Amino acid sequence: MYREEPVATIRGAVRWASVSRGDGAVRVLPDGCLDLLWSSRAGLLVAGPDRNAHLSVSVPGERWVGLRLPPGSGPAVFGVPADELRDQRVPLADLWGPSAADLADHIAAADPPPASAGGNPAAPALGGWPAPSIAAALEEVALGRLRAAGGPDPIGARVAARLAAGATVAATAAEVGLGARALHRRSQLLFGYGPKTLARILRMRRALDLARAGAPLAEVAALAGYADQAHLTREVKELAGVPPTRLLPTDA
Repeated sequence: MYREEPVATIRGAVRWASVSRGDGAVRVLPDGCLDLLWSSRAGLLVAGPDRNAHLSVSVPGERWVGLRLPPGSGPAVFGVPADELRDQRVPLADLWGPSAADLADHIAAADPPPASAGGNPAAPALGGWPAPSIAAALEEVALGRLRAAGGPDPIGARVAARLAAGATVAATAAEVGLGARALHRRSQLLFGYGPKTLARILRMRRALDLARAGAPLAEVAALAGYADQAHLTREVKELAGVPPTRLLPTDA
């Protein structure tokens, strides 16, 4: 029970929502992004950039609404370097103080908890876009803070785009006009880790997209720049915690 769609007001951002069935941990793969989250149980949170898959456990019927910011944009919104949030889920109040409480009050007033059909806490579904007022509130506050910060560091989008396309770290550094050490420092601030780690994560996601589109894993490995299928499997298992076959849809 998950849905996502692009955000019109913030280029590259995605809003998403889910309702938990409570049937085990959900494996969230690393992506170099920071998320602004709202949970019907936990309230407002910030998800920092993960180096490895994060196992998210929710109670049955727990609603989640999130705003996934594009790589490199999170620090401008949250006001802290990405590496300070790496591999963490942090209450928004720890970063924003009273501003987080104001946002929580706004969400509570605009979107009261829905009544559960027949007493079933898992009744809310995702037939249409759920909780539009919550999504709108998250987008509005993120956009306001992004504008107040003068926008994201433009280096972030350029670095992420080049690495996502398969460029080497050295070529990316040369293209954006930074030395190797300067690129590493800037990447830590913007993405939460260095460019080599970001490149590995983005290559894994590119490979999984190809595999989900139907390409055989041996072909995926070649297209995504792995030495061979065994290399692909090792990399995915290290970053995601499971081999790529576990992350692909199975036939009914």
